[in-house]
Amino acid sequence: MPFYFFLWTVESIRHVAEHGISQEEFEEVVMNPEGETVSRSSGNPIAFGATQTGRVLCCVFRRIDDDIIQPMTAFEVEE
Repeated sequence: MPFYFFLWTVESIRHVAEHGISQEEFEEVVMNPEGETVSRSSGNPIAFGATQTGRVLCCVFRRIDDDIIQPMTAFEVEE
């Protein structure tokens, strides 16, 4: 499992929380994704996968460096 430093900003915390997702859930999915793709609208990477509680999330982020992730937003999806 890779290790990342998450660079949380006030804006990114707000965007994630607006969708009822915690910082811990976001980090859980990005650290251990079931899959990855790229956002068609922003071009940013997206990690998706299930949390330990069974929620399936899409987590959008920017890669600042090989080991630094800046969260952008996240949302829950149907399986």
